[in-house]
Amino acid sequence: MPLNAADSSYGPLPGAAGLSSGEEASETTPLLPSEPAYTWRPLNQKELQAAAGGPGWSRLRWSLVLLFWLAWLATLAVAVAIVVVSPRPTPTSVGWWQRCLFYRLRPAELDTDAGAERSEVINAAWERFPYLRSVGIGAVILEGAFHKKASPDNFTASDVNLEALAQIQHLLIESNKADLRLVLDFCKVNLLELHEEMGNLDKFSKHPAAEKRALRFWLEQGVAGFVICDTDAAYSVETLLEWRGVLEEFSSKDNERILVVKQTTDVLRPLNISTYGNITLVNVVMRSILPKSHHLLSATEVAQVLETRLQPKLDDVWPSWNVGGAASPDLKQLLLVLMMTLPGSPAFQYKEETNQTQDEETKRPAVALFTTLSRSKAREEALLYGSFTFLPFNTTSYVSPNSSSSSAPPPPILAFLRSWGCVHFLVLLNFGAEPLSLDPAWAPGLPEKGVFVASTGMNHLGVTSLYSITLQPHEAIVIKLFKA
Repeated sequence: MPLNAADSSYGPLPGAAGLSSGEEASETTPLLPSEPAYTWRPLNQKELQAAAGGPGWSRLRWSLVLLFWLAWLATLAVAVAIVVVSPRPTPTSVGWWQRCLFYRLRPAELDTDAGAERSEVINAAWERFPYLRSVGIGAVILEGAFHKKASPDNFTASDVNLEALAQIQHLLIESNKADLRLVLDFCKVNLLELHEEMGNLDKFSKHPAAEKRALRFWLEQGVAGFVICDTDAAYSVETLLEWRGVLEEFSSKDNERILVVKQTTDVLRPLNISTYGNITLVNVVMRSILPKSHHLLSATEVAQVLETRLQPKLDDVWPSWNVGGAASPDLKQLLLVLMMTLPGSPAFQYKEETNQTQDEETKRPAVALFTTLSRSKAREEALLYGSFTFLPFNTTSYVSPNSSSSSAPPPPILAFLRSWGCVHFLVLLNFGAEPLSLDPAWAPGLPEKGVFVASTGMNHLGVTSLYSITLQPHEAIVIKLFKA
C-alpha cells in the first residue's frame, strides 16, 4: 500500500516548512547541516595553566628530567673511563741524586804538603756552600783529596794525615749545615794496595775486609757516597757487590748512599750481573759531553761531536754530565743549557757557572740562567726524567735571515725534545756564527706556540710562535710548547 506523504494523520515532515515543492522533491538535499570551519588559536594563560597541571604533562616533564640526568651521568662515566684506560706516563720514583745538581770541588792544594795553603782552600770551599745551595746545587763531589797510590783507609790511623782528616770532617759539618751532601772521589785510588801505606797491616792488603773497613769509616763520618773510575780495579762485579752491601748498611729511605762511576773511556765496560739477579751496583755514571782534546774545539766540531754522542739510545744507568773537553768561551752558555736539559744530573766545576768572582754585569745573566734552569729541572717531570727525542736538521730545515736561499749546507745547530705526557720542552742550540730562523717545514708535528723558559742571554720572555723565533749566534733557547 503506498505511503501517502500528504496524509494529514502523519502531520508535516520536520523541516519541510519553508521548502518549495521543488526542494522537497530534491534527492540531493543533505539530511544534516554542515559544521562550521575550525579556526586554530593559542591557549590563553588560564587554559595553559589548566592543561599544564594535567597528569600527562607531569609525567612528560619527569621523564625529560630523568633522561637528562641519565645522559649526563653516562657522559661523565665515559669521560672517566677514557682517562683511566688511556695510556699515560707512570710517575717515577727518583732518588736524591736524580733530583739534584752536582758540584765538583777539586782543591789542588789538598795534594800538597803546605798545610796553610790547604787550609785556605778548604775554608774558601765551605764558605761557598750556602751560595751553592741557593742556586740549586744538591751535592758536592770532593776530588783530589787522596793521593792516587794511597788508600783512604790511612786517614783512620792516628799518626797519618790527621790535618787532612780534620779538614774533610770540617767540610762534612759545613755541608750538612748548608743542606748539601758530600761525595768522596776515590777515582784512581788503589784500595787493594793498602800495604803500601799501612805497613804492619800487610796481611789484610788484598782482603775485601780492608776495603769495607775503609768505606765504613767514611760512611760513619756522614759522606753520601763514593766515586770510582771505570778503569779502577774496584770496578768489578765481585768488588762492587761487597761495596753495595756496605752502602746498604748505612742507607735509609730518605738518605741512600750512592756509588758513582766516572766513565773515562769511549764505551763503558759492562758489568755482567745476570747471575746475581736484579741488583743495582752503580747508581750514577758520570760522562763527558765533549772528548778530551789538545786544542779548543770549534763550534762546528762541538756540534758534530754532540750530534754523534746524543743520538745513541741512553742506557738504564742514570747519567751525570760534565763538559769534559775544552771548547771556545763563546760556547760556554750553550753547553750549560745543554747539560741542564739532557736526561740526568749535571756536574759542574768551580770557575764555571757557579763562580762568584765574576763582575756584576757578566754574573747577573749567568746566575739568572743557572738558577732558572735548575729550578725548572727540579719541578718539571719532562726535564727530570722525560723522554729524549733528537731532532736533526737538514739542508731544507732552516732559513737564514741573511740569505734568500735555503739550499746552503745546514748550520751547526742542535735541537731535541724532552717530553712527559703532553708536556714538551723544545731545546734549540745555535752553534753557528749567523742568526737562524726556523722553517715551518722543519718539524710539522710540533705545536706552533709555546712560552720561553730560558735563553743564554735571558732576554726572551712570554708567549711566542715557534716560527717567529730567530736564534742569534751562539744562542740557546728553551721553550715549553703548548699542546692540547
